[in-house]
Amino acid sequence: MNMKKGIHPDNYRLVAFKDMSNNDIFLAKSTAQSNETISVEGTDYPLIKLEISRTSHPYYTGKAKLVDTAGRIDKFKTKYAKFSKK
Repeated sequence: MNMKKGIHPDNYRLVAFKDMSNNDIFLAKSTAQSNETISVEGTDYPLIKLEISRTSHPYYTGKAKLVDTAGRIDKFKTKYAKFSKK
C-alpha cells in the first residue's frame, strides 16, 4: 500500500523537550516550532518547554503529588473561596 504524497510535513527534525518542573530534557522528532535552542551533548536543538512530562506526571512516577508550576490550583481556590461554607 502506498502512502499519499504531499500530506505529511517535511520539517520533521530532532527537538529537545524540557520539563520545567524537574529540568528533565529528552529528544524526540517533531514539527513544533521554537525560537529558543538548547545544547545537548554538544549539539544545538530547538527547545520546547513543557509544564509536565512522563518524568513528572503522577501516573508515570507513582507519586500522588502533582507540582503546579502555573499556580492554577491557587487561582481556582481564590476564585471560588467566596462560595465556601463557613
